[in-house]
Amino acid sequence: MTNVPSVSVVILNWNGLNHLKQFLPSVCASTHPNLQIIVGDNASTDNSVQFIEANYPQIRVINNDQNYGYAGGYNEVLSQVKSDYFILLNSDVEVHPEWIQPVIQLMETDSQIAAVQPKILSYKDKHKFEYAGAAGGFLDIFGYPFCRGRIFDSVEADHGQYDDVKEIFWASGAALFVKRDKWIEVGGLDEDFFAHMEEIDLCWRLKNLGLKIMFCPDSVIYHVGGGTLNSENPFKTYLNFRNNLILIQKNRPFLHASVIIFCRLWLDLISLCKFLYDGKSRDAWAITRAHISFFKNIFKNAEKARKISTTNFNRAGLMNISIVWQYFVQQKKTFNDL
Repeated sequence: MTNVPSVSVVILNWNGLNHLKQFLPSVCASTHPNLQIIVGDNASTDNSVQFIEANYPQIRVINNDQNYGYAGGYNEVLSQVKSDYFILLNSDVEVHPEWIQPVIQLMETDSQIAAVQPKILSYKDKHKFEYAGAAGGFLDIFGYPFCRGRIFDSVEADHGQYDDVKEIFWASGAALFVKRDKWIEVGGLDEDFFAHMEEIDLCWRLKNLGLKIMFCPDSVIYHVGGGTLNSENPFKTYLNFRNNLILIQKNRPFLHASVIIFCRLWLDLISLCKFLYDGKSRDAWAITRAHISFFKNIFKNAEKARKISTTNFNRAGLMNISIVWQYFVQQKKTFNDL
């Protein structure tokens, strides 16, 4: 037992009682021999904590005194966890009993591997990839994230086409394996993101140190998705547009970031007009608010960028293409078409 790396599966919960009831049994059936399961609670009001304490005495509960969001919530909780490996797991995920071992075995083979994600399939249709992560995340030249198995809203069926261990750019926060010492080295998640793309920012900061982010196909999970904010929520639109700009400003050299952000503002304007054309005025306003927030905090994020060294930047997974052009103009809908 002493030679087996210690692992903590950490589920951040906020009023997710129904998901806990449905998915905790599969997590508790995990077979890794040196495992601790933790639920970090973001001040829920739906009796989530009482349910866990009454039904799962083997689960450690860490209570936050308020809702710190995804990023802040995990930072608060993981500061109290001492395992060799963290697994940040969404509450709406079903797992196989042996889902942990393949990833840990991969991470143990290379000290440069900082984070890994499993294959993420849809809980609602287990033959298809799930939007949030699929078979590993990539970035295009303008900072747009996409995945093997999912580009924008086009999600592929899983036919084993991505069943190779591969270095990627970012690993999904739906099931994020990360080495504790690397988590500490980069300071965990950026709490100003609140939620959405904070895991991409974490992975980017790890890659700025020259470290690797990997995809492990031998571990498979099933994710419901949209458990906290559904895709039609304008607040999600706001977070995605704002956080994507912050992501670029923080992690690229100043001149490069400035050029990309200038281009992105025009591309965002096109998105805003499309929302208006489709009658989604709340989403259009969300983009405007995202830009206002970004510029309001531009000096704060510039200070963060100043502290991040990109000297050893690992470019693997950063693709020298425009995914917008490839997808909307050239009609390339799958990763293997790119």
